[in-house]
Amino acid sequence: MKRHVLAAAAVIGTAAVIVAIQLWRAGLSVGEVMAPAPVDVTTMIRDAGVVARGPRVAVFTPRPIGAAVGRDDRPLIAHVTIVDLDADGLIDVVVADAAANRIGWLRQSPAGQFTETTLAEVAGPAHVTAVDFDRDDDVDLLVASLGAIAPNNAKIGAVIVLEQGAGSTFAKRVLAENVTRVSDVEAGDLDGDGDLDLAVAQFGYDQGETRWMENLGSWQFASHPLQQLSGPINAVIADVDRDGDQDIVSLVSQEWEEIYVFLNDGRGRFTAKRIFGASNEDFGSSWISVTDLDQDGDVDVLYSNGDAFDYAPPKGRSWNGVQWLENTGNASFAYHRIADFAGASSPQAVDLDGDRDLDIVVVSAYNDWARAESQSLVWFENDGRMQFTMHDHANTPTHLLTLAVGDLNRDQRPDLVTGGAHMSGPYDRMSRVTVWLNTR
Repeated sequence: MKRHVLAAAAVIGTAAVIVAIQLWRAGLSVGEVMAPAPVDVTTMIRDAGVVARGPRVAVFTPRPIGAAVGRDDRPLIAHVTIVDLDADGLIDVVVADAAANRIGWLRQSPAGQFTETTLAEVAGPAHVTAVDFDRDDDVDLLVASLGAIAPNNAKIGAVIVLEQGAGSTFAKRVLAENVTRVSDVEAGDLDGDGDLDLAVAQFGYDQGETRWMENLGSWQFASHPLQQLSGPINAVIADVDRDGDQDIVSLVSQEWEEIYVFLNDGRGRFTAKRIFGASNEDFGSSWISVTDLDQDGDVDVLYSNGDAFDYAPPKGRSWNGVQWLENTGNASFAYHRIADFAGASSPQAVDLDGDRDLDIVVVSAYNDWARAESQSLVWFENDGRMQFTMHDHANTPTHLLTLAVGDLNRDQRPDLVTGGAHMSGPYDRMSRVTVWLNTR
C-alpha cells in the first residue's frame, strides 16, 4: 500500500513539475491556469449557423503593380504595407518578398504609376511596419526576418530596422540576430520613458517566443522574454484595458491556437492573460488585427483562422473563417463567429460602403481553387448592429495571403493592396502585388 502511495506521489510531483514548466513558458500565473478551458469553437461554429449571403458587390477594380510574374515564378509576398515612404504626397507600397528575400519599395511617381526597387536584402522577411522609429521626422521600416520560410528550429531569425536617411536611402540596422525565427515586430513606448520599444513575435518552429525589446538609446536594446511558446504570428501594441499605457496582443498558432494579452503596468512589467483558446489543435490561426470594431471606445480583436500547411496538399478546412473578440472590459473578451471562409487570412476593418460603421475585408490563401466559385477576396457588410452579410468579390488572383487598406489615390475612399503567396498549386491565376482601387 505504501509503495502505491509513493508511486502516486511521484506521479503527482512529476505532473506538478510539468505544469510549472508550462506556466513558465506561457508566462501565466497559477490563477490563469484555473481560468476557463479553451473554447470548443467547433461546436460554437456549428451552433452559430450560416452568415447571410448577399449578392456579389464589386467595390474594387484590380491592377497588378511592380515586377511581372514570369512563367516559372512562384511569388511569395508575405506582407504588404501602404505608406508615403518618401513624403512626396503620393502613397507607396512596401512589400516583404519572401521568394526574393528582400524588402521592395513600389514608389508611386507620378500618380497612378508604381516603380519597384529593392530597399534591402533580408532572409525570409515575414512582416514590415512603417514608423518613424528614431523620431527624425521621416519613415523607417521595422522588418521581421524568419531567416527561412520553411519550418526550421535553427536560430536564424532577426529583428531589423531600415533607417531612412537623406534622399530616401535606407541603412540596415540589425537589432537582434541568431534568434528563433521572427514573424512580427511592432513599435510602441512600452516602459513610459518617451522612446519607442519593440514587441516581437518569434514563430520559431518547435521553439518560439514573445518578447519586448527595451530601447536603451544609441540603437542598443535590452531583451525581456514574455512567453516561450512556439508559433507566435502577431505581437500588436494597443491599450487594451484603457489605463493609458501600451499592452501587447499576441496570436500564437501551432498546437496552441491561442490569443494572449500582456497587460502592462506602465513601466514595462507585463502580466499574461489568455483571452482565447481553441480546443481544435488544427484550428489554423492565421492573423489578428486590433481595432474598435463595434466603435464603443475600446479595442477589439479581429481574428482569422485559415492556415492550411499542416496538411498536404494545403487547402482550407470547414472550420476556417473569421471571428472577432469583443472587449467587454477588464481585459475580458467575448467570442463572436462571423463566417466560415476557407483559407481566411489578414482580415481588416474598414468602412467600405460609407455608412460609418466598420465592415470587414479578408483574403484567402488556401481555398479550393479547383472550384470556380471559390473566392480569394470577400467582404462582410456590417448593418450597424454587428450583424454581417457576406459578399463575394473575386476568385482571381488566387492564393492571397496578405492585405492592406489605404487611400492610394487620395479620393477619400479606401483602396486595397494584396500579396500573392503561391506555395502550392494550381499556378494558373498568380500574382505578386495587386492594387484594388475603390470604384464605388
